[in-house]
Amino acid sequence: MTAARKALDRFVHGVDGEALGAHGVHVLVGDDAAEHRWRADDREDIHSAAKGVCALAVGMAVDEGLVSIDEPVATYLPGFALGDGVAEVTLRHLLTMTSGIDLPWTPDELDAWTDLAAEMLRRPSRGRVFQYANASTYTAMRALGALVGDVCDWLTPRLFAPLGIRDVRWRRCPRGWIAGGDGLELRTRELARIGRLLRDRGAWEGEQLVSASWVDGMHRGGVDAGGQGIYARYGMSTWSGPGDAWRLHGAYGQFVIVDQAHDAVITITAHEETRGDRMAELAHAALRG
Repeated sequence: MTAARKALDRFVHGVDGEALGAHGVHVLVGDDAAEHRWRADDREDIHSAAKGVCALAVGMAVDEGLVSIDEPVATYLPGFALGDGVAEVTLRHLLTMTSGIDLPWTPDELDAWTDLAAEMLRRPSRGRVFQYANASTYTAMRALGALVGDVCDWLTPRLFAPLGIRDVRWRRCPRGWIAGGDGLELRTRELARIGRLLRDRGAWEGEQLVSASWVDGMHRGGVDAGGQGIYARYGMSTWSGPGDAWRLHGAYGQFVIVDQAHDAVITITAHEETRGDRMAELAHAALRG
């Protein structure tokens, strides 16, 4: 039995034993893959795991010399009114949730403001204060969109098509821009391809889709997120943990957990209302036997 199959069996046993609401899991260890389904592999909202895809988009733009993450966001969105201190806010700050702008998530945020990015940027910055917010990722994607046009379309030949992900659906704001930090619909297998790309530091079937240094920078170091355990540190659209792993993390149990010490990545889709984090714990333990 392969290491992937052993880890899969341990994870499935834990999920079933605790009656968690998993939909599917894909385990990759080295070149060995194994998967299990609790329901059909339909596309579903991966929620905030989409933030990792946004970070990959920015990395590709950096690689192409289109953008610098340490330039002020206002450079790419001229004409937007800026709150106090916002002139110093960069793409890096938006991706690491350290813009210091207070605009917390609300379910209707894309529709509540005439322009969410304009609302974000007109508010004052408190300095490099961590505040997790979808508006940060949305604004980063608006800045990128100002350079490349529709970000989803721009990503298609660079990311989605090479990974065999076709006809991508990504929720949009009333202005037509992608939601960015959520609303991207993928199958477990499709999200697992993104997981493999992350584990392999941007390489896919012999082609470097995004630089290895960019993927490394997405998760190394990070900032103090003020939480405990798996919410203690945040990178560029990634969370540290469990253990020495790192992850993309979406609501209700959407995970891409990269464990480079074991040359492994576990991808989970789910709808678990209250114990989604437990699946991350089980996945981490499954790789360790």
